[in-house]
Amino acid sequence: MQRICLFPGTFDPFTLGHLDIVNRSVNLFDKLVIGIGKNINKKPMFSDEQRLTWVKEIFKEDPRIEVIIYEGLTVQCCKSIGAKYIIRGIRYVNDFEYEKVIADMNRSLDAEVETVFLTCSPQFTSVASTLVRDVLMNGGDASQFLPEPVKTHIRNMKKG
Repeated sequence: MQRICLFPGTFDPFTLGHLDIVNRSVNLFDKLVIGIGKNINKKPMFSDEQRLTWVKEIFKEDPRIEVIIYEGLTVQCCKSIGAKYIIRGIRYVNDFEYEKVIADMNRSLDAEVETVFLTCSPQFTSVASTLVRDVLMNGGDASQFLPEPVKTHIRNMKKG
């Protein structure tokens, strides 16, 4: 049986912190699905399709990684793709407390889905999509926090 893992998030935008979690977790599973979730409580800065394009471009050479857009509950997405695992990155203690509550809720909704926490590499603890969006909205240069396809797109947006 294939070990399939979902890495869910809004990835608005996809950052080097996200890239780090993917690169460090992909070898733990047979297949890693990066799920770009549509969150009804958030208005993304970048369209779902743009985020999907970026992440597909970043991982186009790795057949173990699939990228999807999903709506609804994360455990429902897991069931639809056959995932028994969810990977979550943890930067700080506060992240753990928040993610633990979500993991407990997911487990109560589907006892077969296990959440795996991966601590962030030290150089990425300050890299959060929320902070990157704030830098971008205020005209700052966030390129040091972004993988190449995202940087290129944002540079081209500023030029045009």
